[in-house]
Amino acid sequence: MIRAKEIRVVDEEAGQLGIMTPEEALEIARSRELDLVEVAPGANPPVCRIMNYGKFQYQKSKRSHEAKKHQKQITLKEVKFRPKTEEHDFQFKKNHIVRFLSEGNKAKAAVIFRGREMSHQELGRKLMARLVEELAEFADVERPPKMEGYALVTIFNPKKK
Repeated sequence: MIRAKEIRVVDEEAGQLGIMTPEEALEIARSRELDLVEVAPGANPPVCRIMNYGKFQYQKSKRSHEAKKHQKQITLKEVKFRPKTEEHDFQFKKNHIVRFLSEGNKAKAAVIFRGREMSHQELGRKLMARLVEELAEFADVERPPKMEGYALVTIFNPKKK
């Protein structure tokens, strides 16, 4: 509902129809079997356009869908370690993180503690510090190592080239 006493009317080809009352503009729109849409309510007088509103909505959703298609999707990949992860497994998992980062994804490294391992968190912190150090050339630390429940977690961002 247009509340202004006078409005500036623009037709479907962006041609000016002039300043008139909303009733007159609505009459013109109905005679053309189109809709009257307020496009600039803040202007003085407000600007209204005569258009096919359904077609306008469809094209708008189509444009936003097309824009979404071209966006780069960044995903968070997670790799889990244990405090007693052996050397070969550590290197293998570290290489997975490097691959995730090279693909442009974020990587989450978690050292999971079970049972009595919680009383030896320094082993997990040492492992995480080593991982952060070895990944320094490939990644920036987004979130430093922090305990979350039974896991020591850090998040890596790919390094900007």
